[in-house]
Amino acid sequence: MRVLIVEDEEAVREVYRDFVAALGHEPVPVESAERGLAKLKGRQADAVLLDVRLPGMSGLEFLVDPAVRASEVPVVVVSGLATENEARACLQLGALDYLQKPVTLERLGAVLELLEPFAHARRRVQTPPREERRPAPRAPAKLPVRLVSERGSAARGTCTQISASGMKVRTTTRFKPGSSVRVSFTPPDGAGPLEAVALVIRVDKDGIALWFLDLVPSETRRLSSLVERLLLV
Repeated sequence: MRVLIVEDEEAVREVYRDFVAALGHEPVPVESAERGLAKLKGRQADAVLLDVRLPGMSGLEFLVDPAVRASEVPVVVVSGLATENEARACLQLGALDYLQKPVTLERLGAVLELLEPFAHARRRVQTPPREERRPAPRAPAKLPVRLVSERGSAARGTCTQISASGMKVRTTTRFKPGSSVRVSFTPPDGAGPLEAVALVIRVDKDGIALWFLDLVPSETRRLSSLVERLLLV
């Protein structure tokens, strides 16, 4: 995972850089929001660690920059000088989380772990795949679904069709084709809940079409058996 670190204090920046690298990610440390924007425009980052009080452009200005908003990259604000109002503003402007300095490396690692599945999803699928690439029988269904975006926003929906490779979900929340979401639902087979990262491959008036990205073979077989039973009903 490529992590852009926007921090003006050199000592702190180096600590974050070494820690991110130790976790197996690629750190990209910069000392200003302006340099961060240049890096973001030059090559897509998977996540951003952002200080609020920066020389020149502030962290708040970084969050509202059109290039940052268009990228939809998850931003985690890490600051020790921000006021309560600034912290609230960061979250309102789309920051995934706000961490107060001094932040423990354990807490920072937990946040990066949360973001990692979305990063893998983006890298595996550079463009939205066509649904026909993996033909699979689909069955009508009516299942409650919980959706969590890369930025951590949660939404509810109802699965209307399901297959071993994806599902159709009716929801009032807007999602962008090509984005990834974490999907949680409980198939009606008595085997308990299932969670997966999925790609939004299509958005229309009937809802969103999702393509599962990280199901293990046993989970795929489970859904295949479920679809077979639903088609016999």
